[in-house]
Order: sequence, then structure tokens, then C-alpha cells
Amino acid sequence: MKDNFYTAISDFWQINIINYIQNLSQNPLRIISLILDLTIVIFLIYKLLKTTKNSRVWQLIKGIALLIILTAVSGWIHLDILHYILTSVMTYGVIVMIVIFQPELRRALEQLGTNKFTKFFGMDKDIITKTKEDIYKIVIAVLELSKAKTGALIVIERDIKIGDIAETGIEINAEISPQLLVNIFEPKTPLHDGAVVISNNKIKAAACILPLVNDKQTARKLGTRHRAAIGISKETDSIVVVVSEETGKISIAKDGTLIADVTEEVLKKILIKNIITNRLVDEKQVKHERLNKFKLKFKKK
Repeated sequence: MKDNFYTAISDFWQINIINYIQNLSQNPLRIISLILDLTIVIFLIYKLLKTTKNSRVWQLIKGIALLIILTAVSGWIHLDILHYILTSVMTYGVIVMIVIFQPELRRALEQLGTNKFTKFFGMDKDIITKTKEDIYKIVIAVLELSKAKTGALIVIERDIKIGDIAETGIEINAEISPQLLVNIFEPKTPLHDGAVVISNNKIKAAACILPLVNDKQTARKLGTRHRAAIGISKETDSIVVVVSEETGKISIAKDGTLIADVTEEVLKKILIKNIITNRLVDEKQVKHERLNKFKLKFKKK
């Protein structure tokens, strides 16, 4: 049994590995195609595992891997009946898999040539475009909350990270949508009391606890939400949007200052200016200037 096992390993090494290495030595340019080939295969496997990890397909992949191992082992140790059964299952298992997982396979094929397919390869939208779309979604949600006079507190992270604030609440880690934001602040729901933290174009957490401003004069004039908004904007560079539960008026806290009763257009302008124009656009321009300087140095050489 051991001799057959070692013979199989030796044959595999000789036929596949040694011959391939010899071909590479005769044609060194093939190393480039080998590296490219391995990179693509590893990337596709990584994306497949990442996509299927929390789905039914993940259980299927683990089952197939176990089946392949059992089939190989049964062949090496000459468990002929078991090997025959497992080989038969492997043969017809592909058809069974197609039937069982037809919806998932169809969905994957439908993604070919669509934006979802480009997303699969990590080619997301330009960060500035996506951030602008997310700001519009936040504005839509805030206006809905304002009309319904539903209190809300939305903290938008900028350069200073506020992970410690997010950890005081309930982790959500979801894409930004007006419906989700409105639903979070719905009165008498588990997450409505506290702040929502938005970080890296995602709703990071809800029901978060914010530091309150200590100024006694401010404390007498404003409610808890507005004091919390001023407090976090003073300690960090976050932009905070507040909706008053009593009046439905919208306010923005920035650098420890509260801008009260803003309109839809003012809200959009302040968010775009402070989150996109003053950060992402400037950062993009700096990178572009650095690239141009590098090109000029290269031309001089």
C-alpha cells in the first residue's frame, strides 16, 4: 500500500513538476506567463472564497473538497468499492450541483458585463463619485426624518478615526441607504436612541454614545442631541447632522460650532465641501502634482 502511494507521488512529481520545470528552463519567457497565470488563479480563488463564505455555496465547497480527498485516499489504499462509489458520485455530482444551485449560478452569469461583475473584481466606482452619492442618500434620509419630526444624530467620520465611538454602539457595517437610516431612527425601536456613525462610505454602527459639550451656557440652550453633536465635532474633525425631535429643524455641527436650521441646499453644500472638496479633491490634486513632478524628474534624467 505504501509502495503504491509513493509510486503515485513519484509519478506525479516526474510527469507534472519536473517536466514543467524543464520546459521553463528551455523557455525562460514562460516564467512571466506562469507568474501571471498564478496571480489570476490565486485572485479568482480568493474572490470566490470571499464571495461564498457566508452563503450556502461555502458548505458545498467544503463538501466537494472532502469528497475529493476521500476519493483520492480510497484509491491509494485500494478501498475499491468505496472508491467506485465516490467516483460515481463525483461523476454525477456536477449535474446534481447545477440543479440544486441553479439560482446562484444564474445570478453569477447575469452579472457578466454588468456593474456587479466589475464590483466582483474590485473595480468599484470612483471614491469621489460614490461619496457624493452617499451624501445625497444621507440628505434624503435627513429630509424624511425632518418632515416626520423624528430625532436623529448622524456622525460622518473624516480624517480622525472614531472607531472607539463606533464600538459604544451596535455594529451594522452596511451600505448607506435612506431607508436604512430612516428605519434606524424610528421611535421606540432598539437602535433609535443614540448616534449613527458613518465611516468609509458605510453605516458603521448605530446607538452610539457621544461625548457631551461641557459648556453650561450651551447646555441650558440646547438639548442632548445638539450638545452631543457639538461635543464630538469639537473633539474630532467629524461632521455631524442633527434633526430636532421637537421642531424637525436640521442642524450641522462642525469644529465645535453648531449651524442651526439649515435648508436642503445648504446641507448638501456643507457636506460636499467638507467631505469631498476639502478632503478627497485636494488629496487627488496632491497625488496628481506628485506624479507630474516625478515625470519631470524622469524626463530630465
